[in-house]
Amino acid sequence: MQLTDHARSLQLLALLNREAAQLTPDQQWHLRYLDAWEAMYESDYPKSEALFQDIIRHSGNQAWADRASALLLSQLVFTRHYPKAFELADRLAARLPQVTDARARSAILLNLSQSMAMVGQIDLAVQYARMALAEASASKSSCYAATSLVEALSFGHRLKLGSPELQQAIHACAAAKLPVYSTDLQQTVVDLYLQAGQPRKALALLDRMAPAIEVDGYAPNKMQTLVQRAQALAAIGDDDAARKAALAVVAMQASGDWPRDAYDVLYRIAKKQGHAAAALDYYEKFAALDKAHLDDVNVRTMAYETVQQHVLVQQLETEKLGQQNAALRMQQKLNDKTAEANRLYLALLLLALAFVLLWMFRLKRSQLRFKKLSHLDGLTTVFNRQHFMGEAERVLSQLARRQGMACLAFIDLDHFKRINDTHGHAMGDEVLCKVVAACRQQLRPVDLFGRLGGEEFGILLVECSRAQGRAIAERIRQAIEAAEVVENGVVVTVSTSIGLAFTDSAGHDMRRLCTEADAALYRAKRGGRNCVMADDDDERRAAV
Repeated sequence: MQLTDHARSLQLLALLNREAAQLTPDQQWHLRYLDAWEAMYESDYPKSEALFQDIIRHSGNQAWADRASALLLSQLVFTRHYPKAFELADRLAARLPQVTDARARSAILLNLSQSMAMVGQIDLAVQYARMALAEASASKSSCYAATSLVEALSFGHRLKLGSPELQQAIHACAAAKLPVYSTDLQQTVVDLYLQAGQPRKALALLDRMAPAIEVDGYAPNKMQTLVQRAQALAAIGDDDAARKAALAVVAMQASGDWPRDAYDVLYRIAKKQGHAAAALDYYEKFAALDKAHLDDVNVRTMAYETVQQHVLVQQLETEKLGQQNAALRMQQKLNDKTAEANRLYLALLLLALAFVLLWMFRLKRSQLRFKKLSHLDGLTTVFNRQHFMGEAERVLSQLARRQGMACLAFIDLDHFKRINDTHGHAMGDEVLCKVVAACRQQLRPVDLFGRLGGEEFGILLVECSRAQGRAIAERIRQAIEAAEVVENGVVVTVSTSIGLAFTDSAGHDMRRLCTEADAALYRAKRGGRNCVMADDDDERRAAV
């Protein structure tokens, strides 16, 4: 019911929670599982994780613990807690042969399939989905399993419009009357139409889907159909309608791949219509989101490989102990077989050497990771002052050799001390992180960003003219002014003053640029704050 009639399920959950004291212990754990599911559905992930962990550790019912573990795995993957997710996946895969409860076993198989698909283990993901489909005994479980199989094949680029697995999933979910899953599958068909160069068929299917999506009210489905509509409209040349749909996606300020795809559509339309400035702006936003997506894929894959290496080391240690015991027994019973004993010792030596090499490799990788972390500010994860200054001098030296332009921006938050004094340093830290996130959205991959201390930040805009530098700085100022931090009903905002210095007037010497940018920042503070000042603003006013 939570998927077929969500509003009704909320009413029943509220009623059950009011009468929880009258339920049996097993019914109370069932209720807690439903509450955890609802919290996850509403994106309250800290609450749902706490409830799932409580069920796993304290219910005393292995079936409920297994089902909670399966859903927790799905949530950890979705919220990008990849190391925890793949450690849990490894434990669930090892436990799978002992799971006898049908619903728990189905949940584990489906979520293992999803997590393996996300790290490129497509064969394993397909295997888990097919196992779930073979064991499905009801229409709903058949729908879930068939949909997981389609998702695994889609991740591996093995799905086509005529794939029997896709048709099987569509029929299974229609029979089970699960509108959310049916919509997901129809959106998969839309993607396949777009990939096959059939945008008009994609639009026709989107039009048929629209009433059902509006009734369901499931936000991810709404977002996906908007993106697909924008892509299809752009493909048939209806640029105005495509642009309107893409802007609607951007306005929703969602995370994930939807804004990235929307900015890609906007960039292509602007480029096609010859709007160079708009095209550049959209492309920069698309590139930043695409980089974040690729970084997430790399982090996800690295987390999976790290867990697998950890499991491998444990297996090697276990094998080593077993071989040592076997060697002792053989030495006691077969003293006359010296040659065989020598070969065993050699094998153990090679195993130990392999273990040492593996340990050294992991140690070196940890050292490199710690070296990278030493360059970052602990709170905001941008460059710290020392590394920013060093990198900026290096880049300026390269620009000087080829006569490239750059802009140094000093950013200082206005009246930041009031926030710490009024709301506490924890709120101040949240504001700093929000400011950094707002700035990053306006920067390009080649730009340098660092925290110089307290509430002061520095940005080196590479290959940047005066007009571009002013425009970017103004966007940063507006983005910071629009950023809000909400906690316990309190809304905190902050403005900023920005000072700019350009290499065409100050040269490529870092000290001179810092002096000019600092002076411009001082004039911005003195001029009323919440503004951008450049190193030539006094000259402009004098000329006027």
